[in-house]
Amino acid sequence: MATELEELIGFLSAPSPPVKKAAVDIVRDLTGSEDGLHSLSNYANTVLPSFSRLLSDDKEVSEPAAEALVNLSQNAGLAAKMVEMGLIKIAMDMLYKPGSSITRLLVMLLVNLTQLDDGISSLLQIGDDKMQGLYVMKLVRSFCRSSETSDDPFDHVGSILVNISKKEEGRKMLLDPKRGLLKQIIRQFDSSSLLRKKGVSGTIRNCCFEAENQLQNLLLISEFLWPALLLPVAGNKIYGEQDTSKMPLELGSALSIDREPVKDPEIRVQALEAIYLIALQEAGRRALWSVNGPRILQVGYEDEEDPKVMEAYKQIGSLLVHGSETEEPSTTTSK
Repeated sequence: MATELEELIGFLSAPSPPVKKAAVDIVRDLTGSEDGLHSLSNYANTVLPSFSRLLSDDKEVSEPAAEALVNLSQNAGLAAKMVEMGLIKIAMDMLYKPGSSITRLLVMLLVNLTQLDDGISSLLQIGDDKMQGLYVMKLVRSFCRSSETSDDPFDHVGSILVNISKKEEGRKMLLDPKRGLLKQIIRQFDSSSLLRKKGVSGTIRNCCFEAENQLQNLLLISEFLWPALLLPVAGNKIYGEQDTSKMPLELGSALSIDREPVKDPEIRVQALEAIYLIALQEAGRRALWSVNGPRILQVGYEDEEDPKVMEAYKQIGSLLVHGSETEEPSTTTSK
């Protein structure tokens, strides 16, 4: 004999819209608690396909169904089942369906699913030579086109990009100069949205783990890369001409005027870690010297108060000191 929960789950496929709507709302509410998640996980093979089908329903049904899937996907085991049943493809198809009213929820679902390696592979479309990278290109385009509003449904794409750049295949895709994806992403660092800024800085930092083999591709976009990495850690002072004359225009002009500081210490740490990964390579250190990077880091360190951020400055400082005698003698003697 069916339990109450089994009967309720059965109503998710009811032909009567009011019955289906009531069942979706009740099950969605269950996903908001640990006990509810645990109970529903026993019926995953029925619940997940039912909610997946309801994503294409009217908003009053598709919205609570999407909310339920977002909640359920916070459980790693259930998220793995969603990836296995092809929910990333379903979510991407729904995301770009004209008139979609659950965009934000679908993006949040993708954030959760790409915390798994299989989820990342699915979003990258690894194994499908003809389509590989198409989903990522679409998401980057949406991320870069969306409006500068406080309710931007594509803000969370930054978190997806952080997730996929944790995997080598994802980093290589973003760094591919033919696709030009990282260049587009970096330009979003100017956004006023903290969520976007964190997404961009985390993605850059992860991509810099490829500096040993892909330094050239990183430096190809240096006019966007250096401002995104150095401005957050440049301190609060207005730089004089003596300093800015040794910088490219995009850095010098920004540092010669009053500017809004990057208050989030996590972003500053990520920027410094990215600079460190670049500076581990000799050509990376030369590139940093060429934009007067060490001077910017020196000034930034003097203004810094957060212990974790200061530690990240020191890590680069010791690296630059060891390489400075042979690489930049004129700078060390002119101080």
